[in-house]
Amino acid sequence: MQLKKLNTALFPVRYNEKYYHDTIASKEFSKLAYYSDICVGAIACRLEKKEGGAVCVYIMTLGVLAPYRSLGIGSKLLNHVIDLCEKQNIPEIYLHVQTNNDDAIAFYKKFGFEITKTIEKYYKNITPPDCYVLTKFIGQAATKK
Repeated sequence: MQLKKLNTALFPVRYNEKYYHDTIASKEFSKLAYYSDICVGAIACRLEKKEGGAVCVYIMTLGVLAPYRSLGIGSKLLNHVIDLCEKQNIPEIYLHVQTNNDDAIAFYKKFGFEITKTIEKYYKNITPPDCYVLTKFIGQAATKK
């Protein structure tokens, strides 16, 4: 599976079968990116129900192999998910980012994500273990904040 190989190269965390099952279940919100027939990036999301029944999108992973960064591939992948949320009236997208991952935090902030929470000891086997929750509110949810 291309996504599994890519994640092994990109992330310090190993993902279980539930991650890949969730990716397949929300396939419209998960995409692979190819550059000259080489899989170089991916976004994997899942749909979640919030309290009250509203649906939101959780970005499980978004990554692009180092030699292919700064070519707009990650931006295209993220814009795909944002566009789907706008079309389907999904008011919120969120993700977890390690607190020392300044590049990722800056990347998401360019797209209107904001830090909405800090969770201590979120990650079990990586340092630092703390993460931020970054959230983008879409449509009416953005104006209600």
